[in-house]
Amino acid sequence: MEKDEALALMQSHVKSDSLRGHCIATAAVMKGLAEELGEDAGLWEAIGILHDIDFEEIDEDMTRHGLAGYDILKNAGVGDEIAGPIRRHNHMLFGDGYTSPVEISLQVADSVSGLVIACAYVKGGNITEVSTKTVTKKYKTASFAAGCDRARIALGDELVPRDRMYEIAIREISLVKDQLGLV
Repeated sequence: MEKDEALALMQSHVKSDSLRGHCIATAAVMKGLAEELGEDAGLWEAIGILHDIDFEEIDEDMTRHGLAGYDILKNAGVGDEIAGPIRRHNHMLFGDGYTSPVEISLQVADSVSGLVIACAYVKGGNITEVSTKTVTKKYKTASFAAGCDRARIALGDELVPRDRMYEIAIREISLVKDQLGLV
């Protein structure tokens, strides 16, 4: 699935600008992690774009999140290489049983993208002023960006050293900063 196709499909189901931005940021981090790990960057980027496709339609019902997304994607003709990781990404349903690099990376990207963006907001929305030191410090402050699940970010430690993960997230979010309203 090409990026433009994934974006069009996501936008047909996701109306909130903030959720669209979250999907774009998650996709950017997924793409960077895939490149780092020698995986299919286009595939992982599409997974990031589409991972919350069902969230608004199910009224944020976490007992259905991911499962409904899988159905939406399958009905749209999307294969399991994309729909499968999206089905399982709801950690409230599937717990900690993530073992494949794509599933772990989706957990990481889903949370670290929000942490990095929150760090940018502290810097006046300027992502270029965010460093790994900034993110490391804010990670340790549980009340900062409290919705960013630190345990999900830590899952990535088995794939990529934490400082490198932060470098990738900052770099990739910088590349989509205009779409996220950052400077």
